[in-house]
Amino acid sequence: MSVQFTWLGHSAFAFDFNDHKVLLDPFLTDNPLAAAKAEDVEAEIIFLTHAHGDHASDVLAIAKRTGAKVVSNFEIAEWASKNGVDSHGMNTGGGYNFDFVHAKQTIAFHSSSFPDGSYGGNPNGFIFTLPTGERIYFAGDTALFSDMKLIGEMGIDVAFLPIGDNFTMGPDDALQAIGWIKPKYVVPMHYNTFPAIVVDVAGWANRVSSETEAQPIVLDPGGTFKL
Repeated sequence: MSVQFTWLGHSAFAFDFNDHKVLLDPFLTDNPLAAAKAEDVEAEIIFLTHAHGDHASDVLAIAKRTGAKVVSNFEIAEWASKNGVDSHGMNTGGGYNFDFVHAKQTIAFHSSSFPDGSYGGNPNGFIFTLPTGERIYFAGDTALFSDMKLIGEMGIDVAFLPIGDNFTMGPDDALQAIGWIKPKYVVPMHYNTFPAIVVDVAGWANRVSSETEAQPIVLDPGGTFKL
């Protein structure tokens, strides 16, 4: 199966699963590093890890324009449905087969609220399993947590991990996460968008190469990698 992904900046990614278009956490309009405009991206499904504006701010506009289904926790899915968008609610530990990809929600240690302060349900990550067996872990915004060892036991091909510190785990904790998850490839996210989360990503990538078995994939905004 053909799999490629493009970093759109921050934690926003566009995936192509054998010509099926998927978006993760589309924060584009107010993203100073955005590699695309919200009105230009396409999607069949939009997966959201939590309700914070730097992950979900463009989801309604994109979903209404493209007809994409919004998949997230129950509370966000209900919010999307009330705003006229097709949605599918899940909860931590649950999985569902979306024809071309199976998605399972994992825990994430973070918070989740809408821009108006209302409750946005529990934050989550996702494990995507493709029909051909490849497995992708998208951690979302999270601290380091020891159950990443269990995720690693599933056999992860690509792990997407936040490294920006301050709001999520930083470079050191991300290195520990890689040691537990043992992915073949690791992609950093949620860094350098704002002053509070600026890190030395090149230095981090060098440590990944020298201290772990994973291959770091550091993309510029708009950069694409194909498995």
